[in-house]
Amino acid sequence: MTSSSPSAAARYESGTDRLLVEVSGPVATVTFNNPGKHNALSADMRAALPGVLRALNADGDVRVIVMTGAGDKAFTAGADISEFGEQRTSPAARASYDQAWAAANDAWASLDKPVIAMIRGFCIGGGLVTALQADIRIASDDSQFGVPAARLGLGYGVSGVTALMNLIGPARTAEVLFSARRFPAAEALQMGLVNRVVPAGSLREAVLSLAASIAGNAPLTVAAAKAAIREIGRPDGQRDLAGVQAMVEACFRSADYLEGQRAFAEKRPPAFTGR
Repeated sequence: MTSSSPSAAARYESGTDRLLVEVSGPVATVTFNNPGKHNALSADMRAALPGVLRALNADGDVRVIVMTGAGDKAFTAGADISEFGEQRTSPAARASYDQAWAAANDAWASLDKPVIAMIRGFCIGGGLVTALQADIRIASDDSQFGVPAARLGLGYGVSGVTALMNLIGPARTAEVLFSARRFPAAEALQMGLVNRVVPAGSLREAVLSLAASIAGNAPLTVAAAKAAIREIGRPDGQRDLAGVQAMVEACFRSADYLEGQRAFAEKRPPAFTGR
């Protein structure tokens, strides 16, 4: 994966034109680019995601990742249903399909950097599960959400159900999955599925403003906070609290901690380096 200078907007090569990756300063934007199918997540997109996300996680100039969909019709409408006959019918094909989804989801979950989902239009099925991989979800007021598995007759995996339950609870998860209905952005906000709903025309500005604000904060502090949130969400016996505490201690020992104190005393914005 290659890019030009990180100081200017740079396009990363993902291996498919259906997954666009651009870095502008400290903010990387990953765009699902399949607008003819409402940005459905095709096999090549799923295969490209783990490598893209590993590269962005390793890029020291990237501090925030935004995920979004091309155009104004959809964030992503989930899996490409036209692929189901070939890729999701026989047990062997289903196993391979599920492994590709799991690899993509694991790559999102392994990111140390904050992720914001910029949601406009349809956020359906696997698209909704993908949005749940973000730390923060901001949606336009014309967005629609839902999981249509019960209308398609397919089984919904435990990982997707767990992600929904952790966010909105069992009763609301039951309604989402049992009814298979679509629900509007206002209802998604009410149930806690998204952080904020803004007018469609203001969505990009709202997301990029938040991304810039986060990118201007101390990277070690943000990473430690993300790690703490992640570990607290795990079962008691699986939490790496010592690892989180080590990250917290690293913040106090960092040059950024001293810079934060100096900037406060001098009444100026801090210039954090992540060291």
